[in-house]
Amino acid sequence: MTDFLETTVDKFTFRVATDRLYTREGAWVLPVPAEAGAGPRVLVGVTDLLQQESGDVAFAKVVAPGTILIEGQELAELETIKVNVAITSPIAATVREINPALVATPEVVNQAPYGEGWLAVLEPSAWETDRQKLLDPQSYYTYMLEEVKREIEKL
Repeated sequence: MTDFLETTVDKFTFRVATDRLYTREGAWVLPVPAEAGAGPRVLVGVTDLLQQESGDVAFAKVVAPGTILIEGQELAELETIKVNVAITSPIAATVREINPALVATPEVVNQAPYGEGWLAVLEPSAWETDRQKLLDPQSYYTYMLEEVKREIEKL
């Protein structure tokens, strides 16, 4: 069972799973067991903060399996009632699988951003190097708190 760092601001609760790494842009990366003979694999999704800020996901489009991505290249697009959000690849990788649930139930991104709402399985090109660029859970949590505070100050 995943543990979470959690805070409530006003009526909103924000969670950060402690078993993965993060980008400031709102993506998370979770190493997963690879099949025998395959290279490392990571699951990629969006953070609780990003899905709450963006609104209800009505459509999710992830690039096709086999696509080779460089870090920062578009991995997915989420269409919400508020905005269209481009999710960029947090690492250099090849897309190995996309979440089939996103076709029929894209709202799973909102309902379970750290679980069934994942976007894709990637095979990293340079995992040991790229992982060093990602934020650990506590660093992302601190960043998230700063972002939430900035948003509240705008109101």
